[in-house]
Amino acid sequence: MKNGMHSPVRLTLIYDPLCGWCYGATPSLRRLAQEPGVTMDLAPSGLFAGAGVRPMDDHFAEHAWSNDQRIAALTEQVFSQRYRDYVLADRSSSLDSGPAVMALTAVRHTAPESELAALEAIQSARYVAGRDVTNYDVLAEILHEIGLGAAAASVAMREPELLDAAIARMVEGRKLLRSVNAHGVPTLILHEHAALRVISTSLLYGRVEDLLHQIRSATRRAG
Repeated sequence: MKNGMHSPVRLTLIYDPLCGWCYGATPSLRRLAQEPGVTMDLAPSGLFAGAGVRPMDDHFAEHAWSNDQRIAALTEQVFSQRYRDYVLADRSSSLDSGPAVMALTAVRHTAPESELAALEAIQSARYVAGRDVTNYDVLAEILHEIGLGAAAASVAMREPELLDAAIARMVEGRKLLRSVNAHGVPTLILHEHAALRVISTSLLYGRVEDLLHQIRSATRRAG
């Protein structure tokens, strides 16, 4: 394979759907997932779920917007004025990624091959369209719009089993994060037989070719 990996590559992305830096890394992750021989598993960490939920107050909104401008300059990802006006300025909502993780878990159960696309759709809905992706009904609409009707129906019904599965995924995501001595998201992990290697996060925001080269080199050494 001229452009693809020379041997099968297994990656795990630890992320949070409301993390701006995760959104900034999405173009590189999409390209990586399209490489022949690459499989990428998504592992939500629950950074902004459970005990991590926080109110959308003035201080956090200002901090988030400042960070977002750094991410936009680095990656050219869009953080729109609608996002600033309708998401960051909404004092009635909280920063809570639990519902989005539940939506992505519904996709994992019904159309696992579409989970990265669903994550992208949720990110775009928030950061570009300024929609409230902490709202289950909005999340169900987003999934329906991209043709994931079965997942949308599960989210709309708030199935208890789905919530339990989402919580279990976040527990496992945090456990995996600790196992590689990483603390933030996104964290990209390369599985090397029985070992785990963290790929430098900075590579997610640079040239995709450099990211691919690093993974190829690590794979050759492991082989």
